[in-house]
Amino acid sequence: MRIALLNDSFPPIIDGVANAVVNYATVLNKCGQEPLVAVPDYPDVRDDYPFPVLRYRSLDTTKLFGYRAGYPFSASAIDDLTSFRPDIIHSHCPVASNLLARMLRESTGAPVVFTYHTKFDIDIRTAVRWHLLQNELIAALVRNIQACDEVWTVSRGAGENLRSLGFEGEYTVMENGVDMPRGRADEALIEKVDALCGLTPGVPVFLFAGRLRWYKGIRHIIEGLAIAMRAGADFRMIFVGDGSDRADIEKLCEQAYIMPRCVFVGAVQDRELLRAFYSRADLFLFPSTFDTNGIVVREAAACGLGALLVRGSCAAEDITDGRNGLLMDENAEDLCRQVLFACGHPEETRRIGENAQNDLYISWDTAVARAQERYQIIAERFRSQPAKPRHDLFPLLSGSVDIVNKARDISQQVLDLLR
Repeated sequence: MRIALLNDSFPPIIDGVANAVVNYATVLNKCGQEPLVAVPDYPDVRDDYPFPVLRYRSLDTTKLFGYRAGYPFSASAIDDLTSFRPDIIHSHCPVASNLLARMLRESTGAPVVFTYHTKFDIDIRTAVRWHLLQNELIAALVRNIQACDEVWTVSRGAGENLRSLGFEGEYTVMENGVDMPRGRADEALIEKVDALCGLTPGVPVFLFAGRLRWYKGIRHIIEGLAIAMRAGADFRMIFVGDGSDRADIEKLCEQAYIMPRCVFVGAVQDRELLRAFYSRADLFLFPSTFDTNGIVVREAAACGLGALLVRGSCAAEDITDGRNGLLMDENAEDLCRQVLFACGHPEETRRIGENAQNDLYISWDTAVARAQERYQIIAERFRSQPAKPRHDLFPLLSGSVDIVNKARDISQQVLDLLR
């Protein structure tokens, strides 16, 4: 099968969705399928993958969203993708990539599958100040998703979040996998982590890995650890990752007086070194209600590391408190309670990590095998009942013009008030 994989984030950007697309393409290629990844161009980027990557014209939206957005109306990109003759068009981003996917459907008649990875409404509300404009943008993106032929979500909670935004169609849960094998990293690399972070035996080590953004629940980590420190707990806290809120996060660590116990190592692109961080830690702190699946939680589990998660969050869907993870209420005091438990019960915390490895681990080979089965069903359905090209882009584009006009009206009203 020829499968076009479209996404707005891709290396050099490191995030969960980019990781998912890389692994989809890698496994599909290994299984004898024909993937083609289409992503926005980046300055001086070099793609060295076992599968082809099509880079197309992009817009610099890194200050707003943390990555560049592709220009979905690129004629050369549409021509190249049409020449590829995809059997399936699989979009992983509801913005530019999904527009490009729908335009490609117009020229090929191939079905569009969309995977909902991220609560994009939070990104919009973070980047856009005007409430009216926020709602209009969210509604436009929901319409963009609604126009796809099949919608997948990475968890049940992600699907319900999408419904809460106005999505009215059906969705299929298709979990993401992990590209790490079961087991601990090489001991030499674990010793390297010790040296990099100045770690000593006997002191509990807590870990966060991901984008350094406030909506990841990092404030609860800092404030909870500060309470634990005042209660007499000794620990080291390692932050792996980078992001636009890093400077403010480091500042809050200083203000909470825990900075001497914290290490910020930045983004780690070496996957084996990242395994070593997971293997060295005693508990993974991930109090995020933003993430829809939490690949990092499963990566930690692959290395035998249990996670502390917010009760009822998407990342905690398969967690039984005290068995394969620890659960907390969404506040600093409850995070402190569980951190103190981990400090005082190292053997039980280690057992939780072992159970997490047994219960939560899913490889990308397994995850993509499930996706391939579904691809076949979708392709056969469209072969038996060929889909007519649907010229449904125009309402969305018209809606986008309405959004711009409303934003202009709001701006004028603000100016009038200031005069």
